[in-house]
Amino acid sequence: MIRLFHKLQQLDRKLFVGINGRLHRSFLNFWLYHLTHLGGAWFTIVSSLLIWIAAPQPWSKIGLQSCVALAASHIPVALVKKIYPRVRPYLALPGTNTFRNPLTDHSFPSGHTTAIFSVTVPFMAAAPGLILALMPLSLLVAISRIYLGLHYPSDTLAGAVIGSSVALGTVALWS
Repeated sequence: MIRLFHKLQQLDRKLFVGINGRLHRSFLNFWLYHLTHLGGAWFTIVSSLLIWIAAPQPWSKIGLQSCVALAASHIPVALVKKIYPRVRPYLALPGTNTFRNPLTDHSFPSGHTTAIFSVTVPFMAAAPGLILALMPLSLLVAISRIYLGLHYPSDTLAGAVIGSSVALGTVALWS
């Protein structure tokens, strides 16, 4: 079992180095630096609240589901960050590409990835046609976290699973 864990850690680091190191381009630096903020607290809270308050039905209900999923999803994130205090990759791996004002709290799981998935999944569940736009957007936020040196791929995978699970649970309980 320990051998499997070490193999998964090695794969995680290899994927991290591939995305954070080999993919770096000035074009991506600009876009991924700004795109990552779509998973930040300010954007996810404000956008889901605005949809809840200002959109007509059924979008208003879905905006409220997104608000609830966003709030609920950060409970497990906060707990896991305390239980498993993983050091961010830019602090653990020399030569990691990072940008101005990198976060210093714990890495696992990714809060930005959790947030973007918890906010977008209710919309994808309600209108499957939105998957074509919202899934790539959510995945780009997750990849941006790795690209910016802030998370390992397993951090973003855990965030996507937590955010999606809580969002789907919220939608299921609503019905």
